[in-house]
Amino acid sequence: MIEIPPSLHNIEEKAINLLTDPLCQDILARIDHDYLYWDKVKYLAPQSMQPELLWAAVKLKRAANRVHLTFGKYTFQFTITSQMQALLHEFDLNFGSSAGVAPELQTKDRQQYLLSAIMEEAIASSQMEGASTTRKEAKEMLRKQLKPVNKSQQMIVNNYATINFLLEHDEQRLTLDFLQNIQHSIATQTLQDATDEGRFRRDNSIYVMNDLTGEVAHTPPDVDELPELLVQLCDFANEDANSPFIHPIVKGIIIHFLLAYFHPFVDGNGRTARSLFYWYLLKKGYRLAEFLSISRVIYRSKAKYEKAFLYTEHDGLDLSYFIHYNLVAMKRAYDELKAYLARKMREKDELFTLRTRVELNHRQAQVVKILMEQPNWIVTTNEIITRFGVSPKTARADLQKLVELGLMEECPLNAKKMGYVRATKFEV
Repeated sequence: MIEIPPSLHNIEEKAINLLTDPLCQDILARIDHDYLYWDKVKYLAPQSMQPELLWAAVKLKRAANRVHLTFGKYTFQFTITSQMQALLHEFDLNFGSSAGVAPELQTKDRQQYLLSAIMEEAIASSQMEGASTTRKEAKEMLRKQLKPVNKSQQMIVNNYATINFLLEHDEQRLTLDFLQNIQHSIATQTLQDATDEGRFRRDNSIYVMNDLTGEVAHTPPDVDELPELLVQLCDFANEDANSPFIHPIVKGIIIHFLLAYFHPFVDGNGRTARSLFYWYLLKKGYRLAEFLSISRVIYRSKAKYEKAFLYTEHDGLDLSYFIHYNLVAMKRAYDELKAYLARKMREKDELFTLRTRVELNHRQAQVVKILMEQPNWIVTTNEIITRFGVSPKTARADLQKLVELGLMEECPLNAKKMGYVRATKFEV
């Protein structure tokens, strides 16, 4: 699992000299930049130096600007490095308004971009917890508003509903009831015992296990400690006048970690924790978070995400490992959003060219473009409603217009439901 750091007994004094040794400055800077754990640090020590001595110097340097947080009997700590500060500065410049990164997020396409982002977040967060389905199948289910047929699909539908719920309650204070409501929304119809939905655990039978080895990776606090810990967590989230000041994004990441660490529910703790982080960013005015799929980045680097938890727990509850990981994940999600929007702008230019050849509105043009790329696509009125955020009347009118133009044909799906497919003689 995770290698335990060595004891620093009797070597701190020797390590002090390394902090001012010119030969060690580059090594310490590299370690500081990526906030490396002992399992990486030990390989960076020069041949003439004991790895334990370098580790002691690293710990001394980190202790210089340490912030401590106490919850119940647990004292957590963190240090904000220069790399973390640089990322936070970039986020402050761009996340406060969705217009800061791309003016197109303020156009009529905004709702479409938002729906896509929410779907991506819901799918990835569920896949991290074992939802077995492809991204394509999951997005089709959500767009067509299909009823989930198994637990994996139900998890995704629940996550999607939860994110939309949080968007509508981004000014809500964090309370125990609100926390239970989030978990209830996430866990609905997915637990063995339905009474565990929206209810704090009542015993200590819950462990976080390594799926491959069966080892216990984390033992949550005793159930008797939960009332105090959760009240303190709510107070921490609701209190703005922290001393010393804690950057809101860092605070959101800490809330994410603490909820997972306290593990107050039988199931759904990870999804609830990630949802809380999303909610907290919106609450603090980081509106661009609506369009970021951070869980998709986390899902692709799940091993590093899990190690960030373990590093924190095994190194004196040093939250900096988890903070650093999540800031880097946010940066990647932000870069992916910019690339996605650039691609959409290119597609928009293509759609404009298409609309000049055929009399179409922007929604119809996008439907035609999809038909060109996916000839076997079957679209329903509900999917148009969800994809573009329009009324049923507008959705039906859009599709009927495409039928009149000979670009689509009606295809009855059952006695009541009508689908639309690419016309046999489709030509643009």
